Amino acid sequence: MGWPRAVLAGMLGASLAVAPAAAVITEIEILRSEPLAGGAAFGDTGGYVRLVGIARGEVDPLDPANRGIANIDKAPRNARGNVAYQTDIFILRPADPAKGNGRILYEVNNRGRKMLFGTLMDGAAGNNNPDTPAELGNALPLRLGFTLVWSGWDPDAPRANGGLALDAPVAAEGGQPIVAVIRDELVSGTRGAPVDTLRLSHQAASLDPAQAQLTVRQRQAEPRQAVPPAGWAFVDARSIRLLPAGSTPAPGALYELRYKATNARVMGLGFAATRDVVSFLRHDPAALALTGRQMTHALAIGISQSGRYLRDHISQGFNRDEQRRRVFDGVLSHIAGVGRVFFNAPFAQPFRTGTQHEDHDYPENAFPFSAATLTDPITETTGALLRDDGFDPLLIETNTSTEYWQKGASLLHTDPMGTRDVALPATARVYLIAGTQHGGRAGLASDRGPAVNPRNPHNPMPALRALLVALDAWVVTGRLPPPSRVPTIAAGTLVAAEAIGFPDIAGVAVARAANTVRPPGDWVDPQSAADAYRVLVPKVDSDGNEVGGIRLPDIAVPLGTYTGWNLYKAPYPEGELADRDGSFIAFAATKAERDSSGDPRPAIAERYRDRAAYVAKVEQVVAALVRDRLLLDEDAAAYIARAKAEARVAPGP
Repeated sequence: MGWPRAVLAGMLGASLAVAPAAAVITEIEILRSEPLAGGAAFGDTGGYVRLVGIARGEVDPLDPANRGIANIDKAPRNARGNVAYQTDIFILRPADPAKGNGRILYEVNNRGRKMLFGTLMDGAAGNNNPDTPAELGNALPLRLGFTLVWSGWDPDAPRANGGLALDAPVAAEGGQPIVAVIRDELVSGTRGAPVDTLRLSHQAASLDPAQAQLTVRQRQAEPRQAVPPAGWAFVDARSIRLLPAGSTPAPGALYELRYKATNARVMGLGFAATRDVVSFLRHDPAALALTGRQMTHALAIGISQSGRYLRDHISQGFNRDEQRRRVFDGVLSHIAGVGRVFFNAPFAQPFRTGTQHEDHDYPENAFPFSAATLTDPITETTGALLRDDGFDPLLIETNTSTEYWQKGASLLHTDPMGTRDVALPATARVYLIAGTQHGGRAGLASDRGPAVNPRNPHNPMPALRALLVALDAWVVTGRLPPPSRVPTIAAGTLVAAEAIGFPDIAGVAVARAANTVRPPGDWVDPQSAADAYRVLVPKVDSDGNEVGGIRLPDIAVPLGTYTGWNLYKAPYPEGELADRDGSFIAFAATKAERDSSGDPRPAIAERYRDRAAYVAKVEQVVAALVRDRLLLDEDAAAYIARAKAEARVAPGP
């Protein structure tokens, strides 16, 4: 099929039709085509073009590559017997394709949001459509020449403010949408601002409160207390509120609604949509109208929920397309722990993520956890995250301290019962970026929020940038990335939560237990807790800073203690881990100051004679990280410049 002239002219307002026999993407419609950031140049790559549009595709429900999609047999079919979908797409490609590196960097969006700009690039957080050089931060992937690609995968992701979502069909039986009783856990204030109404994961089949049951409890271990039908009401089919009018949910309380839900979409099509968009851009000649040149490789990156999505993408076999080609050559999963997404299932809820306080009993953490082949004594199964089927990507997994406390990250590199370290396959690496909280990025403040201790401002992104470059070299040239760098049982740096050795600092609340990881059970009607895996956490030094993993300069040459845990304060559930927040406890400036407060940690003036001494230590750490390919030269220079201007250290004579 020939390309329309409008396609060759830039495709604005045009559609690129693709023969179904040649690809499972049948049409690309470009809604906007424009220079990025007014045509600004990004290093040697030069300018970039932004393409915003819609990809339409279809999958063969009988193909072995698609049979694992939940409810695919209940999806409507088109005239070719296929199941159709459409997804939002967003592409940044070099204006002069010859100046690009010919490789795709695909970011899995997080609840519709593009995360790379505010994380990896140290740019503006929460901006889905940056259009100034400042909003693009360091623009590292652009300077490296990648073609950046995003597409929707979650049918329920918000499209507001440039969000990306997927349009997937509703599962039906006998021509009618499926109706089933499900359970929603509803919490206010722990993962965002307090709310007046509580949003449901799916559409209620009835708005009669008598047809549903609402309960509340403060903590998971407490008995549920029934909220009478007169104590709440449906606002609409997707939300409820408490009564009488003006009542608001108690902060952090666990409300649970059991109700009949309907109009569940075939969510697992999101895996196929990601697979097919990337394969189309890599392999189909028609894609040249979008990319400008043949793409030689594809890398994927995912942060938090998106990293869990990529772990599932690999494990469930979606890294092979319908034509039996590899989709992603390399994957970088950041802050996923051992989690997956509750996604490829009837009435899925992919936004769920279990922590010590909430979202218990949803199917997120399922064996196998590690890239290594292991046997699980609880489920009596053997397996690995990687499939060893010829389609596995090269895999790098990075985590912060929080994932060890909240997301079972130790199980990536120990056996399921935490008795021994395990050797990863040659195609996988795991790294702890020490002393960082889950959402660590540039520009975080040390406010307390709902937590007792000040929160952790440490930025792990310099390490992540270096590891992205290492992954790219691994994929393209075969140059091995740095060896895994994690705390280990053998070295005594990976221990039970009660044995971390945290110093006794007055006024600091200390975590005593990590979140429990158990095999998935019945998420609608949870039963008594099953046997748990043994989760371990990083040991700390006398300052309270972790001794294992990648120790960036803020941790290796510290001005305070950085942790991946924090605890809630009232009116939240006191004593429980505060969602995915960490802590920062600054060192005293002088010995007299620390003596007056009883702080056992040496003061800044005791550690560093003057700023020159402090800078020398930073330079030493930076040089070692650059040598080990865990820090880029540009980030090394930034650390040294910052150390030279550090006002908390005495300037010296």
